[in-house]
Amino acid sequence: MNDSLLDVTIVGGGMITHDQILPSLYHLQREGAVGDISICALDSAPLRLLAAEASFREAFPGQSFHPFPGLEEPEDHKFPGIYREVISGMPPGGLVVVAVPDQLHNEVIRFALDQEQHILAVKPLVLTYRDAVEIERIALEKGLFVGVEYHKRFDRRSLEARRQYRAGRLGEFKCGESKLVEPWYYRHSNFQNWFTKENTDPFTYIGCHYVDLVWFITGLKPVEVSVRGVEGTFPNGKTGFLWAHGRVAWENGALLGVLTGLGYPDEGAGTNDQGMVLYGEGDDCGTIISHNDQYRGCSYGYSDKEAGAAFRFVNPDYFKLVPGIGPGLKPVGYGYDSIEANVFAASTVRNAGSLERRRQLIREIDAKGIIATPANSSINELVTEAVRSSILAEGRPASIDWTREPSVKLA
Repeated sequence: MNDSLLDVTIVGGGMITHDQILPSLYHLQREGAVGDISICALDSAPLRLLAAEASFREAFPGQSFHPFPGLEEPEDHKFPGIYREVISGMPPGGLVVVAVPDQLHNEVIRFALDQEQHILAVKPLVLTYRDAVEIERIALEKGLFVGVEYHKRFDRRSLEARRQYRAGRLGEFKCGESKLVEPWYYRHSNFQNWFTKENTDPFTYIGCHYVDLVWFITGLKPVEVSVRGVEGTFPNGKTGFLWAHGRVAWENGALLGVLTGLGYPDEGAGTNDQGMVLYGEGDDCGTIISHNDQYRGCSYGYSDKEAGAAFRFVNPDYFKLVPGIGPGLKPVGYGYDSIEANVFAASTVRNAGSLERRRQLIREIDAKGIIATPANSSINELVTEAVRSSILAEGRPASIDWTREPSVKLA
């Protein structure tokens, strides 16, 4: 352990840890920005998969993480509270990465803040606006950084759209459509154990990306949400909303359609289907922001099916491990950029010295608005509340009141 480095504990050993979080942290560890890496999971099964991952051995030779529970534990032994033991053993001022199902975020974040740890949470931060505001208050009081991993903010096309929109060159957003449909195999993953009607839905889980992007690019606030869900049965017999279609109204009267689901063909050319089109109005002209987030002009026909199919659209902009000038491989893409920015923010706040200086830096990060924080992204928690109210009421509109204490009300 090196006291000058940021020790990291990841709570959750699932898909996003494998695909983005752990390889990003390994690279930051190699670069001298991160110290020890620990990973907590409910049982040993996902930890074994992470430890045995061949691409990590190739990319990050000699690097490893501390598994909790140990890899020798039988898979049927469950450790639901092990993250508390591990976080309690961390020196103050480390980083806890929260990568568990949405409905568990709040309790893990609150516990980590109680233990004086900085936070990086996968989106959405929590499921209610009140909890987001309380987390913001606690963290600022303690001088602790809290980031939310809305990685699409770090996509260069999103950053360019934000700059040009706010310079007045893309008019005023009036009407648009977005979609994010994840692959069918999600239904056979651990999703079937938690992605159930009472917990979440596709709009809450992934549609939030595009709601956040409209806010990130335009600065407009959402004022009404209506969502219908399509129910289905997972292979284990549990019922969930496997598809959802919603409409978000914004403070200027603009409308955004959002289509989400778990059902893109596993052998389709894209590993999912996603994108956004925003139409606007300029000075006696139409404007458009069109982002195809599935196809980025790169496609390969393979001699095998290791990628899941013989022909694939390839997205090197999100996350890939590629050759670099140093040992192994290096991560590139906005998925890595997002993790890097949050880690550096936590490290900067940690090393700032006095409590007042740490608070000042947190406020500066909030105001900059690039890294998602509770202070600059809690519109997403209000939308999440509205989505959950609407989808469980079979599509009845839910309004967002932006008065002194923002709230949601079902029509």
